Amino acid sequence: MTPEGTPYLPRGVRLHFDKVRGNWVLLAPERAIRLDPIGHAILSRVDGKTTLAAIAADLSATFKAPLEDVTRDSTEFLQELANRRFLEVT
Repeated sequence: MTPEGTPYLPRGVRLHFDKVRGNWVLLAPERAIRLDPIGHAILSRVDGKTTLAAIAADLSATFKAPLEDVTRDSTEFLQELANRRFLEVT
């Protein structure tokens, strides 16, 4: 995954707020991942149009965190989701 890549949720995968448990989850057919606030912050910016670099820059500005750290952590998180087929990158 490169900063120029554009992550997107493939067909059948979506963000969903679980009202019963009060948490955000990433749902896929027969699978789900409960998200912490950081995971939700990253995935809420994944729209299939925005590059990883732009997502990291937005997160860095929003949370006043070093861009290098945000880029590294976001890339690792999204790459793990891609490895598990919850996410794809163009």
